[in-house]
Amino acid sequence: MNRGSIRFPLAMGITLMVLALLLAIGWQVLVVGDLGPVTRGLTTLHWVFLILGSVFFVLIIVGLLLLCIWLVREIRSNQRQQAFLDAVTHEMKTPLASLRLYVETLERHDLDGDRRREFLGRMGGDVERLDRTVNQVLMAARAEARAKTPDEVSDLTEILASAASEIRERYQLPESAIHCARRRPLPARGDRGELEMVFRNLLENAVKYSTPPASVSVGFRSHGDRVEVVIADEGEGIEAGDLGRVFDRFTRVGRDVQRQAGLGLGLFIVWNLVRRNGGKVVARSEGPGRGSVFSVILKAAEGPVAEPARLTPQAGQASS
Repeated sequence: MNRGSIRFPLAMGITLMVLALLLAIGWQVLVVGDLGPVTRGLTTLHWVFLILGSVFFVLIIVGLLLLCIWLVREIRSNQRQQAFLDAVTHEMKTPLASLRLYVETLERHDLDGDRRREFLGRMGGDVERLDRTVNQVLMAARAEARAKTPDEVSDLTEILASAASEIRERYQLPESAIHCARRRPLPARGDRGELEMVFRNLLENAVKYSTPPASVSVGFRSHGDRVEVVIADEGEGIEAGDLGRVFDRFTRVGRDVQRQAGLGLGLFIVWNLVRRNGGKVVARSEGPGRGSVFSVILKAAEGPVAEPARLTPQAGQASS
């Protein structure tokens, strides 16, 4: 974030508030102090105006303070949106440029079978990256839909095992990189497709921001009518000042902007999907370099779990 663009309006707002405060104090001293004999002859109407003037000074100062806060928030929001547009441009332009290069190479050269299959495989990866980017933007637009009362029962153990297997394959990680502590079913209320997206995204973030070699643990807890999934990593961690905004739209904290690709929408989508399913998600960290912990709390359930369904374009990847 460019703090230089915030410094000027912030300094101007503080200066105006100080000037208004000094003016109010000086006016009160002038009227009540130096002109004491005069004030003894003031009527009730004059005193009403004196009190109202003091109140108006206070309102002006408060208004300037609120205006300054709003202005800083708007500037930061515009900066996040600009960073988002830059990230979208990068996430779409890079695979498109790669696809164009491979297509032109295939058109101009008669490649052997192995080389052609290698190019087609890389082109498929670029198309998949584009698909994930588009699906993520579409999901972010729908993520703030009204919360619902989930009636579907999903097995969190199976969902986490499937998501962990997918992330290991995508990042070519060993089995030990993501350790799930539970094998028995753990039913919970929630839409299976949305919960798959939530946990896949959290596991991917844990891997992306882990210091190599990645080490991610998944724990399960029961709290009466609630179940909790805890995903912990030993990576970069989160500063205390950033914990309160990691789930905001377009937010990318720490060294995220410089080191990792992403749109700043992943955790925003996670928070909204968990909320839609009647649960909550909490982020914790002891600071930079000390890892992060994300806890997802959902309603416990009994009965048959939902069968895995084929993912639709609306249930695409949601990495931050």
